Amino acid sequence: MTQTRMLIEDRVCFFGAGSMAEAVARGLIARAVIAPEQITFLNRSDQSKLDRLRQRYGTNGTQDPAEKEQVLRTFPVVILAMKPKDAAEALRQLGTLVGPRTLIVSMIAGLSIDTLRRLLNRPEQPVVRTMPNTSSSIGLGVTGVSFSDGLSEAQRRTARLLFEAVGVVVETEEDKIDALTGISGSGPAYVYYLMEALIEAAELGGLTPEQAREMTVQTVLGAAQMVRQTGEEPAELRRKVTSPNGATQAAIAKLDESDFHGALIRAAQRCSERSAEMGRELESQLPNAESN
Repeated sequence: MTQTRMLIEDRVCFFGAGSMAEAVARGLIARAVIAPEQITFLNRSDQSKLDRLRQRYGTNGTQDPAEKEQVLRTFPVVILAMKPKDAAEALRQLGTLVGPRTLIVSMIAGLSIDTLRRLLNRPEQPVVRTMPNTSSSIGLGVTGVSFSDGLSEAQRRTARLLFEAVGVVVETEEDKIDALTGISGSGPAYVYYLMEALIEAAELGGLTPEQAREMTVQTVLGAAQMVRQTGEEPAELRRKVTSPNGATQAAIAKLDESDFHGALIRAAQRCSERSAEMGRELESQLPNAESN
């Protein structure tokens, strides 16, 4: 058994059963890092979602209060995957149940380690703040990771392995997590948006929807692999395919007219700002945060 497969011995609770939780769980199972029966999803109201996850992946799930309490008391790893608006109630419940050495892994956008600990009323709780993206579901994700103090080396290793199993892990100081969110966390959406436009342009040019989609997917995939495999900078690769007075140069000039480059930078910056705003909003709305 490899070191990664040792995670099969740990029971992992996803507190929340949304798209990001499913993406990470799907990646873990697909890469054979953890047995499906070692994963339990908890949510508040959507039993059909838990049933669908069980049917699709073989995981466990419950809404029953007594069963949820038992999971939270006994599982060594709890991954927070609820929406920020649901964090207050969930963390108040969690703080009365988890053990002092339970590893809390947060995927809640904008929620700082300090605020999370205060909401738990556990100032020394081992916490890992993360920001994965949905490409984790196919093993090609990027996850930013920041560690609190007080983690054991085994807990750090567990956190790394959980997300290394579904892509690349970038360890960073917590004050850089919002910036990372603007690039890798929401970055897939920017690429999908670009792909939407390319597909539409292809169809306007007379290609079938199937042809347009296949060409666009392969173009984006090929460009990413060129950067990875050649080690060259994207700007240099772009220059190599942009002949003076050629068709590509005409296309780039049209993009420059709309400040395509600057718009993407501003979009990523705004995403980072919004992540930070969400954190401040969350802190200000939670009584425990205000009273500490």
